[in-house]
Amino acid sequence: MPDLIESCRVCPRACGVRREADKGNGFCRRGAEPEVARAALHFWEEPCISGTRGSGTVFFTGCSLQCVYCQNYEISAEHKIGKTVTAQELSDLFFRLVEQGAHNINLVNPTHFAPGIAEALRLRPLPVPVVYNSGGYESLETLRMLDGLVDIYLPDFKYMDAELAGRWSGARDYPERAKETVLEMARQTGPVVFDEDGILQRGTIVRHLILPGHTRNSIAVLDWLAENLPAGVQVSLMAQYVPCGRAAEFPEINRRITRREYEKVQQHLFLLGLDGYVQELQSAKKDFIPPFNLEGVSP
Repeated sequence: MPDLIESCRVCPRACGVRREADKGNGFCRRGAEPEVARAALHFWEEPCISGTRGSGTVFFTGCSLQCVYCQNYEISAEHKIGKTVTAQELSDLFFRLVEQGAHNINLVNPTHFAPGIAEALRLRPLPVPVVYNSGGYESLETLRMLDGLVDIYLPDFKYMDAELAGRWSGARDYPERAKETVLEMARQTGPVVFDEDGILQRGTIVRHLILPGHTRNSIAVLDWLAENLPAGVQVSLMAQYVPCGRAAEFPEINRRITRREYEKVQQHLFLLGLDGYVQELQSAKKDFIPPFNLEGVSP
């Protein structure tokens, strides 16, 4: 593995552990080789990602953020499901999804396994775009390692408020790291490019999830994006928040967002003239969370 993982600085936490030898000691508590919880066609991403045939989503176990409200908490923080795979096995998994008709290979929560994923992507070029679908908390060194391997970046921009980032994601530096992240991703991909069927082939879409009781945070995120994103980068406003994980321990976020909150943030998005997508409020259902059961991980 590259030096990034030998004394780990793959994510901004820069734990410094030797991931190959010290599994369990870093923040993500994962070893050097990727662990996969699910690999299957997925139809609930943005329309330009899911298309008609589905996105070939690969969900990785563990996380460098571990947000208390994560809808994938059982794999991101509790690590209940996951199979360790080699670079060759991961590459083979990608190609099985391509054979099933996937419009793209969608790497969900890949940050802490970025070096292993890069190794898999270098083994054999994929005939479909590669999507890097992350929490937006990235190291610039890691992102630059991925330059030329990723076609589409799909990062979150969760917080402009460092206090919220510290309370719910244990990362007070999140706002500054997210700013660096989305600008570097946009630099690598350039403006969005679609094929004749409207399927995204290249570009960056920045996601923002509205959190209950914190529309000011959402508006601050949108304001920064409007002022700083290069032309051709899109924004996806998400309304799917459902209390999951440890949300019950934090009463202020232990509920869905209200229609008033949704409309307030949506109207601000429209006022700013940001291009992209708005998720319907009806999407806030646990029915849209896929089962993590190792589907597609083994042939």
